[in-house]
Parts: sequence; structure tokens; C-alpha cells
Amino acid sequence: MSDFLQRGPISTLHLLGDTNIYTLEREIEEAAETRPIALVLPCLISEMDGSALKVIMSALERVNYLREIIITLGPADKDDFARACDYFLPLHKKGRRVRLIWNDGERVTSLYQEIEKTGLSPGPHGKGRSAWMAYGYILAEGEAYIIALHDCDILSYTSDLLARLVYPTVMPEFDYEFCKGYYSRVTDRLHGRVTRLLFTPLIHALRRILGPLPLLHYFASFRYPLAGEFSMVSDLARINRIPADWGLEVGVLAEIYRNCSLNRICQVELCQNYDHKHQDLSAEDPSRGLHKMAVDVCSTVFRVLCSSGVVLSSGFFDTLRATFLKEAQDLMVMYNGDARINGLKYDRHAEAVAFETFADAIRRAGDVIRTDPLGIPLIPNWNRVFSAIPGFEERLVEAIDCDNREFANIAKFPGGEDRSEVQQCFETVCDQTG
Repeated sequence: MSDFLQRGPISTLHLLGDTNIYTLEREIEEAAETRPIALVLPCLISEMDGSALKVIMSALERVNYLREIIITLGPADKDDFARACDYFLPLHKKGRRVRLIWNDGERVTSLYQEIEKTGLSPGPHGKGRSAWMAYGYILAEGEAYIIALHDCDILSYTSDLLARLVYPTVMPEFDYEFCKGYYSRVTDRLHGRVTRLLFTPLIHALRRILGPLPLLHYFASFRYPLAGEFSMVSDLARINRIPADWGLEVGVLAEIYRNCSLNRICQVELCQNYDHKHQDLSAEDPSRGLHKMAVDVCSTVFRVLCSSGVVLSSGFFDTLRATFLKEAQDLMVMYNGDARINGLKYDRHAEAVAFETFADAIRRAGDVIRTDPLGIPLIPNWNRVFSAIPGFEERLVEAIDCDNREFANIAKFPGGEDRSEVQQCFETVCDQTG
């Protein structure tokens, strides 16, 4: 059972015991009649071979309150996209539309090129750009009131997680515009290293040096700021810019801070424990793994501070690293006690290596900021794109729908059997749902 502590400027909605998921889902179904919900799933082709996505698919098949599911694919060739069309076919049902976005396909690629010709950048390949394109498609359709997003590698996924994620934003009496998910990440040891060992001591150190900045107080209010799960009203997708690198989650929080009243922001505890794939630390290689993620996260935090008027000098970064390491040493004592009393393993050396790696990431991010304070431009918001390219909404919907119609016709089941009946079912559902 969780605590009920409220701290900071945003509301925290705890998981205080067993919840009647059926009651929760009925309330969501009623609200979704007038506030339709679209779910975005950024998906790598490799995740179709893992066990997590099978669990997610099974749970989503029984969910009745989603108006639309958008699967936005990472790097994929023609065969990959055809296979994905087959893989996600079970999600189609009456009253729910399913669309796959082939970001590497000819039609969508031409849209990216059209955007670039205006001088705007949709960013490099990655989760940020894939999610952004899904938001654009949803906005162009103009049907969804709520957009939710979660990853496809959640090993502990249940339909409860999704219900709790969308409930705060879809229920009109709450009036929340953005909801961030949070959870514990524990197996036989503590996980969530980038949040525990980088972001938390970094924010503590920044507050110690810079004082009580409202932005830092806001960041410190989130229990798991690097969690990838959130829901929001679709209008925020129109005006938010997002990073295209590993700083995505922090960048999203910064944009929400800029565009949303704090009393319209909440965080919700999604589950008692959460498990997904674990990244390598890559202590020796800052271009990979958690080391790369740490550099991107720090760079995003520093750029947000710069844009808020904070001056970051060379001396500042030297002081920050020293303060960070002191905060980290104090936290190691806390984490050790927390692990030991719960019978968990705690490897002090491994934790120390992670802290030292993240201190190096702070140094590298500081070098990046001093060289180029602006960095890679954020992906522009969709209002900017739609304004720059008249008629882009219609071409976006047409391109993605054409991809789905074409590859529904040519995709084959893994066993190679005739699928004419399944194809007819697919086309019937498409006709019924638009």
C-alpha cells in the first residue's frame, strides 16, 4: 500500500489499495462517449518477437473505451510493415479504429521531406519523432479528446495500468489536462537507475546551488519524471514541442510546465511494481545505453534552465559536479538501508560506478551546452506545421490510411495460409470506423 503524501505544486493520485477495475472502466467508458481516447504505441519491430508486447496485446483486446489505437513504428522495411499489419490485426474491433504509421514508408517519408522544405525539422529517427507523427495524425483526424501513450516493452502490463493512466484526464470533474504515470521499479534489487542515481541527485544539487527556482520545484515534485507513460488533452499536442533524443520525457515535462497551469497537472501511481527491459550502463561509451541517455537528459535540463534565464558558466558546472557527487553519496546510504530492510540486493560498487558515470555525463552535457546552448532544435509543434503547409492535415491522414489499406491487402500470416476472410473482416471494420 502506498503513502498518501502530497508534495509540490502538482496533484499526486496514489494507489492506496485494491481498485475495482471494472467500476473504473465503466466510468471511463461513459466519459469517453463525449471525450474520445486515442492510445499511441511507439513500437520497434523487434518488440513483436518479445513477450511483453504479447501481454499488452492480450490486455488491450478486452479494453472497450478506446476510440483509436495508433501504432507508430520504428525503423521498418516493407516486409516489416506488412508483418506488423498482421500482428496488430487482433486489436481491430467494432467501434475502434487501429492504424499503423510506417515512418520509413514512401508516403510518410515524403511528408517529412515536405516539412523540411519549409525550414522546420521533424528531428532524426527515434521515439520522439515517431510519437510526434502519431499526434499529428490524431489531430488531423480531429476526433480524439484525450491522447495516451505508453511503451511496448512493459513486462508487467495489465489493463489496470491503462485505466489509471487515462482516468484523471478523461473524467470531466477532475479537469486535469496532463497526467504523468509513476510506479516502483523493484525486482530482487532497486532499478530505475537514471531516475534514482542521476535525475534525483541532479535536481537536489541544482536546487542547492540555484535556490528555490519554481521550475526545479516542479521537476522535484514528480515521483518518476523519466517514466514514459502519460495522458493529455489533445490540444496540448498542438502546442507542445518535444526533443527527439533521450531527453524526451524531461522535455515533455518542461513544455507542459510552459503551456499548462500547474493545477491542471497530476501524476498517478499506475501499479504496485513495473518491469520492462533494462538498458546497459555503458560506462565506457557515452554514445550508448544509459550513459547516452544521461547526457541527453542533462543537456535537456540545462537548456531548459538557460531558456529560463539561468546563466551556466564553466565554474557552475564544476560546482555542480562536486555537489552532485555529495548528494549521490548521501543517497547511496539511503538506498542501501531501503534495500536491506526489504531483503533486496544492493551492490554498492555497481551503484558507485553508475554515479561516477552520471557525473561524467554531467561534464559532457556541460561541454555540449557551452559549445552550443541552443542545441538540436525541438521538433516544432503541430500548429506551426499546419500553419506553414496548407492542406497538410488531409494529406497526412490520406498517406497513413493508404499505407494501411495497401498492406492489409498484401500481408500474409506467418504460416502463409489464405487470409481472404480476415482481409474482408479488416476492410469491414475500416469501413465501419472510418
